[in-house]
Amino acid sequence: MTTADRWTQAVKRQLGLGRLLPLGGPHDGAWIAEGAAEAVLRRAAEDMRGVRLDALRIALVDPDDADEAAVPPPPSALPPGPLRVTADFAATAAEALPTTADRLRGLLATAATEGLGLTVTEVDLRVTALLDEDAQPAPVRQPEPTRAAEPGSPDEERVAAAALAVPGVTGLTGALGGLGRAVHIEERQDEERQDEAALPRRHVRVEIAVSADRRSVEVAREVREWVGEALADRPTVAVLITAVG
Repeated sequence: MTTADRWTQAVKRQLGLGRLLPLGGPHDGAWIAEGAAEAVLRRAAEDMRGVRLDALRIALVDPDDADEAAVPPPPSALPPGPLRVTADFAATAAEALPTTADRLRGLLATAATEGLGLTVTEVDLRVTALLDEDAQPAPVRQPEPTRAAEPGSPDEERVAAAALAVPGVTGLTGALGGLGRAVHIEERQDEERQDEAALPRRHVRVEIAVSADRRSVEVAREVREWVGEALADRPTVAVLITAVG
């Protein structure tokens, strides 16, 4: 594979992530790729007979109402704040459409908040078509996790080992940034002290895939804790989940 081909694949993988959505609150330091969250919501909607979920989007309710994250976020990640799920759906006439919409709204909200840990406060639905009574739901494709490159330093190895030891972590991924790396370690100036005497503090970002058996935000919290303890200088840690399942 040529270098151009590798970069093309990297760009496609990064675009497939979608928005990087905040998990939990400002102090959780966790994000999830919209593509991974969307797959979870679509799998939940499969349980509703006579419903086909079409376009789906997750975004901030009001960007001006968002909070500042307690740790440096991944590049282009959305800040913590209330989220809105917007979706189109088609349904049969087996029951009143408002009733179907209410059930679907509750199902999507539960999958987002209880299953993942997204702060979803609004679910806006639009009916776009009527289905035949015998219509079958389309299968949901789970985004394929991008295998991460091998750690490049002893500290990266320690971070990787700590993250993989957390129950619910199924692997390390390397979709963000096009470099195939799951662990990113950098030095940042202490924001609380901007004077020349302030020492830079290290920041770690780790990219993971998680199981659907545990709530994603809880897995991310444990990864942050275990990774922070794995390094002697106790760096700040951000976690990005790119696949669930």
